[in-house]
Amino acid sequence: MEKTSYYIINAITFYRVLAAPVLFLFIFTGQTDLFKWLLGLSFFTDAIDGYLARRYKVTSVAGARLDSLGDDLTVLAGIIGLFVLRNDFISRQYLWVAVLLVLLAVQVTAAFWRYGKMTSFHTWLAKSAAVLQGIFLISAFFMPEPSLLLFYMAVAVTALELLEEIVLVFLLPVWKVNVKGLYWVLKQQQEKR
Repeated sequence: MEKTSYYIINAITFYRVLAAPVLFLFIFTGQTDLFKWLLGLSFFTDAIDGYLARRYKVTSVAGARLDSLGDDLTVLAGIIGLFVLRNDFISRQYLWVAVLLVLLAVQVTAAFWRYGKMTSFHTWLAKSAAVLQGIFLISAFFMPEPSLLLFYMAVAVTALELLEEIVLVFLLPVWKVNVKGLYWVLKQQQEKR
């Protein structure tokens, strides 16, 4: 049963990777309705695959990497969708978008400098940011106008999450997956002393 669960859960995760080019196609061909429903489905599979992996105890490094790739592609599709399909909203919020892009660039650069690859920490803050990003991005395409409250909540938690990951990159000498967060890393380091 464990092998079957592993394959099913990774297939759900892999769906998001395969769906990304289709999402991009829908964006650039102006198929907004198909885009928003497929984006919603992708965020839904993101919510269930991690839960199922933990529930059935079939987590793996490969699964964590695949999950991170699927997450990144889904969020990227949502963000590109905002730029293309909701450009008026983005043009009013460009400063916050720029701040997040700078923090992301610093985090990715630090990870490649330190580990030679992207992080897959999956911290509690990262999970919270992903939930808020998903809620905001889905609602931005289903509502007549994107919610400023949801946008600012997603921006704030995402900024904190990126800052946490930057600090974690410098604290953790080796690449790790499924790190709870900065508090737990500091606590563990304190206990070792």
